Amino acid sequence: MSLLHRQPSQLLAVWRWRRRVEVCPPRCRTFCSSLSQPDPIEIHKRKLFLWFSHLPQEEKQFGGFFSPDTMHVDPLILERRAEERAGLLHSPFQTQPPPSPSVNVEQLFEPTNGSGEDGGLNVLLYGAVGTGKSTVVRKLVLDWCAGTTLTHFKLLVPFSCEDLRQLTKVASLRDLVNRKYLHLRKHPLLSGEGNQARDVLFLFNGMEKMQLDFRIGSTELCSDPNEALAPAVVVVNLLRKYLLPEASVLVTTRLSAVDRIPQKYVSRYAQICGFSDPDRQRAYFTSRLLQRSSETAGKQEAQALIELLYLNLQRESQLAAACFLPSYCWLTCATLHFLHFTDIKAPIRTLTGIYTSFLRLNFGGEVLGVGAGTNASLQEHQSSLMLYVVRTVGKLAFDGVTYKRTSFSEKELEQWIGGKTKTDEELRQLAVFRTDVLDFFLAPCLESSQRFPGEPDEKEEKRYVFAVPAMQEYLAALYVVLGENRSALEKLSKQVSVAIGQASEDVNALVGILSKFIPLRIFAVFNLLKLFPKLYEKISSRNKGSIARTMAAEMFRTEDSYNEDVLDQVEQSLLGVHGPQPQQRSEGQPFELYPIFMGGMLHYGNRALLQQMGCNIKSTTVAQITHALRKYLVRELSKPQPPEELMDLLVLLYEFQNPRLTAEVLASIRTIRLTNIRMTSLKCFVLSSVLSCAPPSYHLEELDLSSCLLTHDMLQMLWPAFRHTHNLNLQFNSLGPESCILLRDLLRDPKSSVRSLQLCDNPLLDSGARSLLEALPENQSLTHLSLMHTGLGDEAALQLAERLQQHAGLQELNVAYNNIGDNAALALVDACREHPSIHTVHLYLNPLSDVGKQSLYVRGVPGSHAGSGRRVKVLASVTEGSDICEDWHPILSVIRENASSWDRRRVEQQLKVFLRDLECGRQQQQSLWKRLHYRRVEKGVRQTLRLLEGRRASV
Repeated sequence: MSLLHRQPSQLLAVWRWRRRVEVCPPRCRTFCSSLSQPDPIEIHKRKLFLWFSHLPQEEKQFGGFFSPDTMHVDPLILERRAEERAGLLHSPFQTQPPPSPSVNVEQLFEPTNGSGEDGGLNVLLYGAVGTGKSTVVRKLVLDWCAGTTLTHFKLLVPFSCEDLRQLTKVASLRDLVNRKYLHLRKHPLLSGEGNQARDVLFLFNGMEKMQLDFRIGSTELCSDPNEALAPAVVVVNLLRKYLLPEASVLVTTRLSAVDRIPQKYVSRYAQICGFSDPDRQRAYFTSRLLQRSSETAGKQEAQALIELLYLNLQRESQLAAACFLPSYCWLTCATLHFLHFTDIKAPIRTLTGIYTSFLRLNFGGEVLGVGAGTNASLQEHQSSLMLYVVRTVGKLAFDGVTYKRTSFSEKELEQWIGGKTKTDEELRQLAVFRTDVLDFFLAPCLESSQRFPGEPDEKEEKRYVFAVPAMQEYLAALYVVLGENRSALEKLSKQVSVAIGQASEDVNALVGILSKFIPLRIFAVFNLLKLFPKLYEKISSRNKGSIARTMAAEMFRTEDSYNEDVLDQVEQSLLGVHGPQPQQRSEGQPFELYPIFMGGMLHYGNRALLQQMGCNIKSTTVAQITHALRKYLVRELSKPQPPEELMDLLVLLYEFQNPRLTAEVLASIRTIRLTNIRMTSLKCFVLSSVLSCAPPSYHLEELDLSSCLLTHDMLQMLWPAFRHTHNLNLQFNSLGPESCILLRDLLRDPKSSVRSLQLCDNPLLDSGARSLLEALPENQSLTHLSLMHTGLGDEAALQLAERLQQHAGLQELNVAYNNIGDNAALALVDACREHPSIHTVHLYLNPLSDVGKQSLYVRGVPGSHAGSGRRVKVLASVTEGSDICEDWHPILSVIRENASSWDRRRVEQQLKVFLRDLECGRQQQQSLWKRLHYRRVEKGVRQTLRLLEGRRASV
C-alpha cells in the first residue's frame, strides 16, 4: 500500500524537475549539466597520464625515484624528404651540420605549403631498434596531458598496433575507441560531423606489427566512423584521409616498414636518430645516475662516474658509438648502477638479469612476421625475433668466443647471418632483420686503424664488433644454453625421438588390445620405439654435461688466472682505462663473462623473461646442467686458485641464484683469500649473499680480505660472511674507530666463531680499541688478536691490560708498531703473565727505551718479578738482553712485507736501533759461534735498511 502511495509522489517530483529544466535558460542549463557530468576530455587526460606514467619493471632497479619527466632526454629528430626517407644514419662523430633540420614532434604538425588547411597531417616517425621511438611517444602523451605540447589538439587517441593486430572481430573506429577508452564513448569530436575532427590526433605506435594493404581491391573505402571493418582497414582509411579527413595521424615504425605507407599518404617524414653527440649522452647519464640519491656522498660518487664516462665518450670510443642508441645508454646506466650502488636494501639484481631485461625491453613479444599480402592464418607460424637473433648473431658470437675473436669481417657476417640459399620468405625475413636489427648488435670497429697501424689503407678490411663487448658473451652463452650449438645428428635425433615417443603411446594402447593375438617375438619391435627416446635422453644429458664442463673450463682458464676480476673488467669496458695504454693488444681476449652468463640464464627469473621472448630453457635442462656443474666446480676448486678466480667463482654462484648448488660447492671451500681485490659494495654483497646460502654449521677456516680497500659501509654488508669465519684477516684497509663498533657486535654475537682477528694497518686509534675491548667479557672464541700499527697509545694499552682478565681464551696479542711507552708496555706484560692462556705479546717498533726493553724481557721470564706468573714471550726487539731473540726472523719479515705502506723514517730509525743493540751484544759475546750468529742477524737488518733506502730513492 505504501508503494502505491510513494509512486505518485515520485512521479510528481520528476515532472517538477523536468519543468524546471525546460524553463531554465540555455546558458544556465549548460552550467547545470557541466556540474553534473565531468568533461570526458579531462577524464581522458587523467587516465592517459596514469597509464603512460607506469614505467616498466626494469626501471625499478634504479631505486624507484624516477619519473618520465626527470629521466627523459630528447633524442635527435631529423625531418626527411621523401626521397631520403630510407637513407642511412649519420655517423655519431660527424662534424659537419646535418643536411636535414632538427625538429621536435610539435613542429611536425605545423601547417606546410603542401598540406591543405582543411585536411589533417599524416606524420611518419621512424627509426631503428633502440633509437627511442616508444620513449618519445610516452613523453609526447604525458606532455599533452599536462598541456605543455600539441595544445591545438583537443583530443589525443593513442593506439598500440600490436593490440590492434590481436583483434579478430570487425569493429568501427568508434568501437575501437570505446573498447580502449570507454569515457570517450559517443564523443562528438569522433562523430565525423562538420570539421570537428581537426582537433583530433590519432597515434599508432609500432605500425610494422600490422599488415596494412592500401590496394583498393584488397581494402574497401570507408568514410563512416560507425561502420564495422577490420582494424587494419580502419587504419588504412584514416591514412587515406577517406575516414575523418580533418584528423591528424602520427605513425611510428621501424626502418623496414617505411614504404608500407605509400608516399602520397604521408605529409611529413621524420627520423629518430638517437643521441648523436656526447652532450646528449651525458645529459641522459646525469638524469639517471645523479638523481639516484639525496645523500651527498652518493651524489659525489655519481658525479665522478659521470665525469669518467664522459671522458670515455669524448675519446670517440666504441662505447660512444654504442650510446648513439639510447637503449645502450640505458644498459650502461643500469650496469653502472649495479656495479656502484648495490646495497642490502635494494632488491636482488644480477648482471645476467640486467642484460636479459635490456633485451626484453627491446625485443619482448617481437616476431618476424609474414610478408604483406599473405594469408593471415600464417601468423601462427611466425618465429620469435629474439630466437632468430640467437640463431644468427648468437652463432657469430659463439664462433668468436670459441676462437677468441671480437671483430668480424663482412665475409664472416655473410657466412653466419646470411647463410645458405633460402626460400623467398626466409630471404624477406633476413632483409627485414638486416635493416632493423643487425645494426643494433653490431657496429663498425672504430679502433681498426689503431689495431693495424703499419698496413696500407687498401689492405685494411672493414671489420665489425659487438656494440658492447659483454653482449657477445651473453649471446654466445644463450646460443649454448638453448642447445643451438648441437650437431645436425643431435638435432635430427631429437625430432625423431619426439615423433617416435608420441607414436609409441598410441602403439602401446594398440598392443595392449592385440597382445593375445600377436606372437611374442613381434613385441621386440614395439619395445624399440620406447628405446629410442631413452637413448636420445642419454645423448641429451651428455650434451648438458658438456655445457657444464665448458662453464667450468672457461671459468678457470690458466691463461686468464691473473686477469682482473670480471666485475672490474666490466667497469673498465664502460669507464675506460685511465692511464698508460698498452702498446700491443692481444688477440686472445679473455671471455670470462661467458660462463657467468650461462649460469645466470639458468635462474628461474631470467628463464621467465627469455620465455617471453620465445627462448625457452626447460627445467630438465637446468637440472642436468646443474648436476654436472657441481662436480666440475668441486674438481677445479681442489686446486689452489688466485684471488681473482675466486672472486669470479663467487660472481658465478651469485648469478646462478641457486642456494642448493651454492651450498654444495661451498662445502668444498674452506679458505677464501681475496687479497688485493678492489672490493666494492657489490662485491661485498656478492660474498655475503653466497655465504648466506651455507648451512649454519658451515665455517670457513680463513677469510682473507687484506688490502681490499674496505670501508665501514662495506663491513655492514659483510656481516653474514664474518659469522661463518674462524680466521678473519682485515689488514691494510681503511677501517676507522666507527668500524670497531661493528666488530665489537660481531664478537659479542653468540653465533660468531671468530678465533683470529687481524686488524693491522687500520687507523682504529684509542677510541676504536676501547669499543673493541668491550666485547671481551662476552666473547668465548677469540684466541689471536692483532692490533699492529693501528694508532694505539698508552691509554689503549692500559685499558687492554685491565680487560685481559675478562677473556680467558686469548693466546696471542700483537700491538707492535704503535705509540706505546715503557710504563704501559710493562703493565700490559704483567697482565699477560697473570692471564691463564696468553703466551706471546708483540711490542716491537714501539717507542721503547733500552731500559724498557730490558725490563720487558725480565718481566716475561717467570720468577724474575714479584708475584706469581707464567712465562710470556715478549717480542720487543731482535735482541733479548744479551742474547738474540729466537723470533728475530719473523720480526724482520713483517717489517719487509709492510715497509712500503709504513712510515719509512720511523722504521729506519727502529732498524738502526736494532743494529746498535746487535753491535753492543756482539761485542759482549766471547763465543765465536754467537758472534757469527749476531753477524747473520745484522746482515738481515742491513738488507732491510737497504731495501727501504732503495724504495725511498725510487720515489
